[in-house]
Amino acid sequence: MNLSATPLPGRLSAPALLVVAHLRWDFVFQRPQHLMTRAARSRRVYYIEEPFFGPHADHLQRREEPCGVTVLRPHIEEGHSPAESQARTARLLRELVREEGLTEYDLWVYTPYELPITEGMTPRVTVYDCMDELAQFKGAPPELREREEQLFERADLVFTGGYRLYEAKRERHAGAHPFPSSVEVDHFARARQALADAPDQAGLPRPRLGFYGVIDERFDIQLIGELARRRPEWQFVLLGPVVKIDPAELPRGENLHYLGMKSYGELPTYLAHWDVALLPFALNEATEFISPTKTPEYLAAGVPVVSTPIRDVVRPYGEKDLVRIADGVDAFEAACAAALAERHTPAGEERRARADAHLAHLSWDRTWRDMSALIERAAAEKQGANTLAGVADD
Repeated sequence: MNLSATPLPGRLSAPALLVVAHLRWDFVFQRPQHLMTRAARSRRVYYIEEPFFGPHADHLQRREEPCGVTVLRPHIEEGHSPAESQARTARLLRELVREEGLTEYDLWVYTPYELPITEGMTPRVTVYDCMDELAQFKGAPPELREREEQLFERADLVFTGGYRLYEAKRERHAGAHPFPSSVEVDHFARARQALADAPDQAGLPRPRLGFYGVIDERFDIQLIGELARRRPEWQFVLLGPVVKIDPAELPRGENLHYLGMKSYGELPTYLAHWDVALLPFALNEATEFISPTKTPEYLAAGVPVVSTPIRDVVRPYGEKDLVRIADGVDAFEAACAAALAERHTPAGEERRARADAHLAHLSWDRTWRDMSALIERAAAEKQGANTLAGVADD
């Protein structure tokens, strides 16, 4: 593979972390990126993407990110069965572990489907970070549920991306812990400053109602289309890639503006010039367990938020009256109108103050700290159990 081992800096004291991911590193900046950039402050982090298939010999493409994460993309010879392709990837990863001199490492899994590529690994601790119920997403492979059961048997810890997901997984693993979406408050609070408007939305009239994120089967096309039809004076700014749905199915109109994918760094620039931020998720299998990262991000930006009744938005944000919850197009339209009317009033300021107080307890730094503590505790417990087993054998 010709992967040269990089000298381990003194500050990287914790065991290396091998991450089996279903999302490209340079896709939407979300939970995996937030957590792994923090992990890389004290560990060597190898972020293993899903493979690319082509007419070439098997190899790992390697890229070093400025944050310290090593991104690995397996390039696998095309024409093999899925099982053989995963076996080939597993061989590449075993070579990686050997060539990098990883005598002790932890395994972090996002997608159970790729569990076979970990064959032959001997991690200190195995973590399943279940950020979504992937088996309920459009196009999910049928093997996913069976492999999740296998992962539950191997995992020492299960972290969930929200409380609704935790309720489902705690029945299946004793080491389940809820870690709902967190936020970098300072990053999004920049939207409250006098930031220059983004060029591609600067010419749009107000009011502007915005959304950013992946536009897929979770996005309520009918809701947004009907709102835009009813309220031609409202401008709908929609940021993000269109995935797994036909772009031709998206509603169109003079007040609907699809501006494409934006970087994480650009988001405050757009939020600074929105009047309402939207969570227009459909209520379906794919959204039953989601915990949208953008909920606290919108609030940190100081923008009023309107959401459909997604469980992990209702609890706690709806119950604390930090986000308006609306079910159906009539209620959603009314909630947006109320949010627009409240923007520059004492009631709006009071709502923002309550949201700020709630966000003061959230940070990705704290989330990673808490996760790390659980990992070290699990490692210590395993070591203690192995020591006792060794004494018993003697």
